[in-house]
Amino acid sequence: MTLLIIIILLALIFDYINGFHDAANAIATVVATKVLTPFQAVVWAAFFNFLAYWVFGFGVADTVAKTANTMDINLVVILAGVIAAIIWNLFTWWQGIPSSSSHTLIGGFAGAAIAHAGFSVVNWYSAGKDGGLPSGVLIIIAFIVLAPLLGALASYLISIWLLNASRKSIYPKIFTLSLMAFTIWFVESQMVYYDEIKKPRFESQFWSVAFESHNIKWFLVAFIIFSISLFCMVFSSLSNHKAETLLKRMQLLSSAAFSLGHGGNDSQKVMGIIAAAVAVYINTSGVSQESMPDWLDVILPNGDAAGHMPEWIPLACYSAIAAGTLSGGWKIVKTMGSKITKVTSFEGVAAETAGALTLYLTEHLKIPVSTTHTITGSIIGVGLTKRVSAVRWGVTVSLVWAWVLTIPISAILAAIIYFILSFFI
Repeated sequence: MTLLIIIILLALIFDYINGFHDAANAIATVVATKVLTPFQAVVWAAFFNFLAYWVFGFGVADTVAKTANTMDINLVVILAGVIAAIIWNLFTWWQGIPSSSSHTLIGGFAGAAIAHAGFSVVNWYSAGKDGGLPSGVLIIIAFIVLAPLLGALASYLISIWLLNASRKSIYPKIFTLSLMAFTIWFVESQMVYYDEIKKPRFESQFWSVAFESHNIKWFLVAFIIFSISLFCMVFSSLSNHKAETLLKRMQLLSSAAFSLGHGGNDSQKVMGIIAAAVAVYINTSGVSQESMPDWLDVILPNGDAAGHMPEWIPLACYSAIAAGTLSGGWKIVKTMGSKITKVTSFEGVAAETAGALTLYLTEHLKIPVSTTHTITGSIIGVGLTKRVSAVRWGVTVSLVWAWVLTIPISAILAAIIYFILSFFI
């Protein structure tokens, strides 16, 4: 039990480090465009990091918890993985490298598991059930490439949309109205209604549907798209000064949306590690699930059977990442806010909106992705609308190398730490 508690505490410390390591993801553009001061920006981001607790489910947490087969590993494996993730995160933060905290944790967990029981213990690939999407470490690795590409494509398209909306033509307005109509149809098709909600939060059917976490996420998507759409409808009639003022206000919305996605994606990784640690403890200690104290009554989902997680775990994880964000991450802010490409309010809105939508999509698919990769790709996509040379490719190539090396280095480091710990534990 002592080792389990140590793992939980270290996991929360990692979550805190993740907060200040990845703070730049959400605040770099609003600081670079001087919409908010650095202090205001981190408070803003931290607030929405924590607010994500009421918006997102535990899909990503479940994926992370099942990185390795919990029946074939022990607590030393998880301890080594968390320690390796903390070391790599602190090193890359100190060097000002915006690496992925998500992939650091996945790499550390997988590397220690391989050192303990071989490659077969890792869940490399699992086919989706009933036509669902596949999962596994290979899918997570694939999104090292796909997440920034999705972010870049989304920000490029949003930028083109905004640029055309600034022209006095009827066609951009027709496109905008069509997009609004499509958004209404799509969000309605994704909603969960009262008879489908397993545990309604309210007696009222209306409020239960309105505050169902799955629905809140799609309402936010609709709100983001409608906000930009309304701006696009009047963009061509605004003076440069009024347009810039409105864009700066919209940056508050877009950075808040991205911070929600950051909190929802990154906090769930630590929930998954804690859930895996509890499952391993039950398997290796001989303690039954029924005899576990209520505060550790964690059950991983299994097929159609729903899982269970005590309220303190998500609250602690979201609080830790919010506290970490409040601590800032100024070394990485400089890289994200100015070194990749020059960012204005226009680019900031496009990049943050694209990043937020990408994170909401991947969270819906239960895939833990890197918020760092996502926002970097989004910033690059914005830069490409100006010209290819507007992106500082030398900096970008260095970032890509950090992305590619994060999982293998974290895995090797975790394996070494596992072998060292095995001598003492």
